[in-house]
Amino acid sequence: QVQLVESGGGLVQAGGSLRLSCAASGRTFSRYTMGWFRQAPGKEREFVARVRGSGVGTYYKDSVKGRFTISRDNAKNTVYLQMNSLNPEDTAVYYCAVDLSGGSGYFTSEYDYWGQGTQVTVSS
Repeated sequence: QVQLVESGGGLVQAGGSLRLSCAASGRTFSRYTMGWFRQAPGKEREFVARVRGSGVGTYYKDSVKGRFTISRDNAKNTVYLQMNSLNPEDTAVYYCAVDLSGGSGYFTSEYDYWGQGTQVTVSS
């Protein structure tokens, strides 16, 4: 059974940093695209970043480029999201997901399994 578990969320002041982790289990994920999404209250879930199975082939939402970095450690079946220079607009529940079908990795509909989410709150 596939399971994704996020951790690392919390409360941080504007300009601060957080590192999110997503531990995957149930199969080997090194072949698959992993993504991070977020959902703020009253808004739809949106794409943040994704990384191909090899660890290269990263892509980011425009508003996080230069501030967020997605990476993965396939030996640990874990994907990370390093978030720097956080601002209040980054406040949301952050979810990781795995795409088993090899799509673009930009859309929620392409992902097959999701974690439960971790809350990130950035105070001004």
